[in-house]
This record gives sequence, structure tokens and C-alpha cells, in this order.
Amino acid sequence: MSAMSFVRGHELSVIRKSIFDDQHDAALHSLSHVSRMSHASSICHRCPANTVLVGKTSSLANFTTVQSAILSLPNDNSTHTILILPGNYTEQINITRSGAVHLLGQTRLPTAQSSNTVTIHWNSANGANSGLTDNAYTSILTVAPNLNASLTGSGITGFPVPEGTPFGNNNFRAYNIDFRNDFAPRAAGPSLAVSISRANAGFYYCGIYSYQDTVYIGKLGNALFYGSEIAGQTDFLYGFGTAWIERSNLTMRGCGGGVIAWKGTNTTFTNKYGCYVSNSFLNAANSSIAPSMVKKCSLGRPWNAQHRSVYLNTYMDASIISAGYTKWTTNPLTDNYNNYTFMAEYKSYGPGFNLTARLAGNVTKELDAVTVRGYDSPKSVFMTPTGQQPNVAWIDEEIVGSL
Repeated sequence: MSAMSFVRGHELSVIRKSIFDDQHDAALHSLSHVSRMSHASSICHRCPANTVLVGKTSSLANFTTVQSAILSLPNDNSTHTILILPGNYTEQINITRSGAVHLLGQTRLPTAQSSNTVTIHWNSANGANSGLTDNAYTSILTVAPNLNASLTGSGITGFPVPEGTPFGNNNFRAYNIDFRNDFAPRAAGPSLAVSISRANAGFYYCGIYSYQDTVYIGKLGNALFYGSEIAGQTDFLYGFGTAWIERSNLTMRGCGGGVIAWKGTNTTFTNKYGCYVSNSFLNAANSSIAPSMVKKCSLGRPWNAQHRSVYLNTYMDASIISAGYTKWTTNPLTDNYNNYTFMAEYKSYGPGFNLTARLAGNVTKELDAVTVRGYDSPKSVFMTPTGQQPNVAWIDEEIVGSL
């Protein structure tokens, strides 16, 4: 990973902890918009080149919304950083450019997601009478080259993204930002918090909250979540692309459908599209609802018969059903389950793991040290649109290390 291309993890920690010097406020306030942008990197210590500042009320800020900062960036392959001051921002964010975009939430504790001070809100659901024609319109954050690339669509293969649609952002990153789509305190239709399609995206110490379809990884999307919390109730990890969740909390706000719902895709090469949860924790959201959830939450269900997902070295609380995974329905004609379906786990532990019941249910595959190979690291699963591996240069190695 080139130090010239990417801001290194330990430097980002310094940036996110930077204390801005208010004594410059009056002088900066009088600068023109262009001058303030040219001075953005001098506002905080060790900010990289091409940094702009977003703040709700500070006169130090170049912009008051994240989306306005995004729209100011050139449509090219250059790398840009957006530093966001503490606050609650109500907006939708749409990133279509190919060049790297790094969103940094200011915090004093960059390795503690629970201490994040930046929250981006948008409340929307594609439910009854919503007037929306696709789940894509509900998302707080969308990283995709265009609208067509981000659409979920319907049916076994989803929306038919037109041939020739380009790949979008090659290196999107978010650090210490919470994304909250709390349309209702329950599953009330798809309500996305994050949507990634035809793009590479990394989320580090972020919080991602909704109830239904919280995270969508669309076609040719690659996303890594590290040290983060993802919360939902129904199918809150879903998509077509590839997601790797590492050392994170999957917080169950209730039990509906499954934690993971994935659709496989036919390609001319052997792909690894799927959802992988590693060294993480599945727990009920709080002690007040935990008793009512015991043995009621499924690890996942097949959105189509080519579903692929794997839990690796992951703790499961008592909410998880004894059989682990479930089929889409109990009807063999519509259960989306056949010999191509791959719903697996390796070294799961905790009160939600019951090996005897898993084997008896004959739906959850139990992997061993041999059969887990090929699914046991980001290098094993992330690939380019043409199937080339490894495809991990966009991951912040300074934070995640050598996974």
C-alpha cells in the first residue's frame, strides 16, 4: 500500500483527535470561500493535502453539510479527505467519483466506536405507501457510480445493471462516524443506512443502525467493517457483493428473517461473493429484550439459492436458534435452498452455538481447518470486477493489520 496514495492509520488517529485552535476563528471567518479551502490543511495539525472541514456551526468549517463537501470535489482520481466536526447531521450522502474519499469523524478516542461524536441521520423506509420504487432511495450513505448501479431491484438476479456501467469509488473510507436510519423503532420495510455498489469501501470504528436491511452491498461492491457496530432486526446484512466484518458487534434489535440474506451471482470466473463475519460478536441489543429473543434469531437465510456466508471464530448469544441458519421458507418450492447454497460457520462459540442441533438441522455447514480455506481472510474473498485477486490495496492496513 503506497504511502503516497493513502493516509496511514496512525496519522488518521492524530487527525481525528486534533484540537482546533479557536484563536484563528475570527481571521478564518473573514477569508473568502476559496481562501478558506486553500487553508483547510493548516487548520488542523497533520491534515493531509486536499482536506476540507465540515462543521454545523464553526466558522472554521468550509462546509456545513457532508454532501456539499462531496459535491465540491473534482470528478477525477485524486484523493480527498473530509474532516467532520462533532454534531448531528441530517442528510443523505451520495459518492459517485472514482477517486479516493476519506470521511473522518473527529473524536478523542479513535479506537472506540462507542465514543463517536459524529452522527449522520436520515429516516426513510421503502414500506407501504412510501411512494419509493427501490430500497436505494432510503440509504443515508450511497457509494456507487450512478443510480442504476445502486438499485436493488427484484427477482433472483435483482436490478439488471446496464452493460458498460463503470466501477465507482476505488477507495472510500469512513472513520468514527455513526449512520442512523431510525425510521421506526421496528422493521417497517427496507431502510438502508449504508449502500455500496461497484465500489471499494472500508468502515473503521463506525456505527451503522437501522432495523431492516441496514447494510446493502450491491453488485461488484466490496466492503470491510472493522471495530464497528452494525444493528438491525430483519436481514440487516444483505446484498450481492462481498462484505467482510471483523472484530465488530452485530447487534440484534429483534428477530426477523435472519441476520444475513445474500444473493449469489453467476460469473465466468469462480467468485467469492458473500458475507463473512470474523472474530465478532452477535448479541441482543439490550437486557430488556434479550429474554424474549432466546433461540429465535436465525444466522441467515438464502435470498437466492446461491447465497454464501460464513461466520468465523464468532461469539453467539442465546438469541441464535439451535439450528443456526434457516431456509427462506418451509416450502421446498420457494425455500431458495439447494446444493449451491453455502451457509457455514467455523469455530463458533457461546450459548447460541449447538453443534448437535446444527448437524441435525442439516442446513448449517460446519467447516474445519481444511474446508475453511478460501474463506478465511479478506485476501481470500475480495476480488476485482474481473475476478482478479488479491484485491485489498484499498483496506487500511495500519488499522486492520495483516488479516
